[in-house]
Amino acid sequence: MELMDTVSFRTSDGRTLADLSRDRPVLLVCLRHLGCTFARQALADLREQRQAIEQSGVRVVLAHLEDDAVAAPVFARYGLEDLAHVSDPGAHVYESCGLTRGGARQLFAPRVFWRGLRAALLERHGAGLSGADVRRMPGAFLIDHGRILRAFRHATSSDRPDYTALCQRAQASTGS
Repeated sequence: MELMDTVSFRTSDGRTLADLSRDRPVLLVCLRHLGCTFARQALADLREQRQAIEQSGVRVVLAHLEDDAVAAPVFARYGLEDLAHVSDPGAHVYESCGLTRGGARQLFAPRVFWRGLRAALLERHGAGLSGADVRRMPGAFLIDHGRILRAFRHATSSDRPDYTALCQRAQASTGS
């Protein structure tokens, strides 16, 4: 288990990640920049898996690299506007979770390109410009009492974690 600096990170509802993770486990999903088709695909995946995640006793919290004004319409598009989130333009939450900036292979490999094209066009997630760090890698972390119980750090920007499985595997660890 990794200890995370959850005390200094405040969510959109004014609570810290530490407070939220003391109440019940938190699935912290650190998204790529919100113009990225893979960030939008992740939001669609979370929308589809949200009920199962919450039924497992886990609260979903999003971290993003943009200001709240940029994030709000994107979250609303995916029906996730009610989730607590952390606006983190400086990527401090990301760094606290061990997320780095991606290199060419992680961001532009042929497999990543084709997956992005499919997500943008066939799945209709589109893509857009961003003023955020476009090289910042995403990840998902199950946090309980300020400790990371499970982590999914993307090897490429196109990886798709199974958020529900990440939460269910940890139920025994949290006593839920």
